[in-house]
Amino acid sequence: MNENDSKQTTKKAIFSKKSIPYLLLLPAFLFYAVFWLLPVLSGVKEVFTDFDGNFTLLGNFKLMAQSDLIGPAIFNTATFAAVSVVLQYFLALLLAVLLSRKFKSSKLLMFISMIPMAITPTAVAILWKTGLVRDGWINTVLIGLHLIDKPIVFMGAEGLSAVFLIILIDTWTVTPSVMIILIAGLQGVQRELKEAAYLFGANKWQTFKDIVIPILKPSITTSIIMRLIAAIQVWSIAVMVLGYSKVPFLVERIAFYVEAVPGVNTSQKLAFTLSFLTTLIVLCATVVYLKVSKGAGAGSHEKGGKRLAKVKEAAK
Repeated sequence: MNENDSKQTTKKAIFSKKSIPYLLLLPAFLFYAVFWLLPVLSGVKEVFTDFDGNFTLLGNFKLMAQSDLIGPAIFNTATFAAVSVVLQYFLALLLAVLLSRKFKSSKLLMFISMIPMAITPTAVAILWKTGLVRDGWINTVLIGLHLIDKPIVFMGAEGLSAVFLIILIDTWTVTPSVMIILIAGLQGVQRELKEAAYLFGANKWQTFKDIVIPILKPSITTSIIMRLIAAIQVWSIAVMVLGYSKVPFLVERIAFYVEAVPGVNTSQKLAFTLSFLTTLIVLCATVVYLKVSKGAGAGSHEKGGKRLAKVKEAAK
């Protein structure tokens, strides 16, 4: 084999069909390695080193535990994630089922429901902050409708009241995105299954519970886990509407130490440690999602058929 044949063989080996996908992914891998992986590894290094650069396993975590607002931040984050995910899911499911019926003016309702998705987080914060002040549009409307006699001081909310206020704003903002996922899932429900259930004597609730919900399970799983991950990372609305430290969240504390008190070694270590803790929580939620969705996505229509048989047997 001469030198030219050797070069051609090497060239064919590099650009073979099996290697082409990896070559196409190489630029993206390099991009993430340089602009994502290296900063992440640098942040992890900061979490497990002290101010002098020496290794410490729990030193920064002990420093984080000494912070006055870390307890309320964890509690508020957990409360926000649990309540907002459940509330947004049920509202989104209600709207999705309603809009899937394609009644008169359903397109108008769809348009109105989708408006919050077109508004940026900054605009959402400005909209609600101008409404929540004492002389804002919310009090003006409530007084105009004679529902209240004097303005409500929304901006004075503290503790759980402030958390629920942020939950209401977040629910208004993100419910349409969950609704879209569920509407897409409802499109996969075969009409024949529902008609067969009615034929066997099942009522609407039995059909919805035993036919629609099992088929909708992959969409439900996706929407709930996505919202759970996003809820853990909430901070922008809380900060832009109520400001720092009024309603402490995990990510709000990170932003506080980075923006409000920068240049201090303690704040830098706290920001890195809180980022690491939040990443672990999000990672755990993602792993749960992958395990649950792996079994939920396969054979949804077959499950619908089994449920149909169950409805048929119950109807007898």
